[in-house]
This record gives sequence, C-alpha cells and structure tokens, in this order.
Amino acid sequence: MTQFSKIVLATGNKGKVAEFASLFDSYNIDIKPQSAFNVPDAPETGTTFVENAIIKARNAAVITGLPSIADDSGLAVDALGGAPGIYSSRYAGEPSDDANNIDKLLIALEGKQDRNARFLCVLVFMQHKDDPTPIICQGEWHGEIATQRHGAGGFGYDPVFWLPEQNLSAAQLDKDTKNAQSHRGKALKLLMQHMLPMLA
Repeated sequence: MTQFSKIVLATGNKGKVAEFASLFDSYNIDIKPQSAFNVPDAPETGTTFVENAIIKARNAAVITGLPSIADDSGLAVDALGGAPGIYSSRYAGEPSDDANNIDKLLIALEGKQDRNARFLCVLVFMQHKDDPTPIICQGEWHGEIATQRHGAGGFGYDPVFWLPEQNLSAAQLDKDTKNAQSHRGKALKLLMQHMLPMLA
C-alpha cells in the first residue's frame, strides 16, 4: 500500500487552512498548506468546482512533488440561479472580501421570498502531478440566507448562512458541530473513506 508522510493542502485561504487542520487532526495526517512551500495560487480558469479543484491540486503537486488535496467550494442560492457559485470568493470583485461579498448577496436578495441556499465543496486528492485517476468527492450543506449577519465565527458567508433546524447561523456553530455538518466536513469524510486504505 502507498504511504504518504506528507500531503500539501492547495489553498492560501487562512480560513480554509484552519478548518482543514481541525478536520484532519483526528486522522493524524501531516498536512501542510501550500504557503509552507511558497506555492503560488493557481488561476481558477475552470467553469465548475471540479475543474477548479483539479487545477489547484495539480498545481500544488507539480511545484512540491508531494501528493496534494485541493478544494473548490462556494455558495449556490436558488433565487439567483445558483450564483455566486464558483465565483463565491470574488463575488463582489477582486481582491476578495468577505464583508463585501455578503453585502452584495444581501442586496441581490432584497425582496425575494425564496432564500434557500446550499454550500458545496468538491475535494480532489492527487497522488502525484500526473495522477490519471484523482479521487473526487463532493459534499453539500443546505440552509437559507438570513436577512442580516449573525455571529462572528467561521468565514466567508457563514454569518448569513442560516440553519433553521439549529436556529443559528453557520458562524454561530461550535467547531465540532460545524465540522460534522458542513459541506467540507461531509466531503472530507467521503475522501477519507477512499484515502485510508492508501494511508494504512
């Protein structure tokens, strides 16, 4: 079986790095962010979450020579035809800014009754830069868009991603609860089911 002593996480997003570190902690996997290897962000030229995740994973694997994990994730709002989608992090333009993205989203939803939304996460694991069969897993997290911000935790759209069953926003959840319920947590659970035989 293949052994991996180190895996590079293909993201420069500090919020994602912290969330992944928490998620991987229980698996005892030595995962390092690409910033530890001075890997520049790959241009996200894909038209889907899957394409962008593969682009980012391959970029990290090429530069570091290590196996890599990349995610591409975002928010899809029903009333906006699935927007902001793959453009979630830069919805309000570059440079990306969470507060501006939320402001734009709330303005776009003013007066709309349908506020259903879902977070989506695609995770890709590549054993090496030429891996012909990368592992691809997807997770979803369903909720609604609140009319105003709630909570100071999390990142991205978490303060306005409302969870009716908990009567809380994603930004108000404790870390363990969020990891168990989130799109990223669900995708990672699927990914680990595929990876664990290779890590044994």
